[in-house]
Amino acid sequence: MSDSELLDRFKHQEDEEALASLYLRYSDLLYGVCLKYLQEPEDARDAVMNIYQELREKLPRHEIQHFKSWVYVLAKNHCLMILRAAKKHVTVHLDAQVVQSGEFSHLDSIIEQEETFKKLEKCIQSLPGEQEKAIRLFYYESKCYNEIAESTGLDWNKVRSLIQNGRRNLKNCMEKNAG
Repeated sequence: MSDSELLDRFKHQEDEEALASLYLRYSDLLYGVCLKYLQEPEDARDAVMNIYQELREKLPRHEIQHFKSWVYVLAKNHCLMILRAAKKHVTVHLDAQVVQSGEFSHLDSIIEQEETFKKLEKCIQSLPGEQEKAIRLFYYESKCYNEIAESTGLDWNKVRSLIQNGRRNLKNCMEKNAG
């Protein structure tokens, strides 16, 4: 029987054998199209099986002149829909140990930073009064030497000396408390 005769038989008599014959006639073509687009044999086989269901639904509603061309386009569109759906749901495979160790190392680095900040604050508090004030204005309030000299009434060279000595004293204090 020709494609047209099988189509008519399915449409008018709901003859499942006619549909099965038509489907089997082009199953290799369908598989080839699906494999071309999906690139995985198992996915292509699944798609070919799903296309059979699509044929059962769509054939009665469409007027088809050239079945081979029509079923080719149907298979292509079916595969493109699968690919579009897969893009919306991107799956990333992660090794659980890498993810966990990454989280814990990130947490560890945050804890280490907190400890360093606490030590730094203790070291700043241990500086002599003018040094502590100059360091806080310079680093915490981002004041320049001139602004610090203006606000404290100290000489510019004195401010520079306080900051340089304060920096050296902080470095020594942090190294001493490193252990």
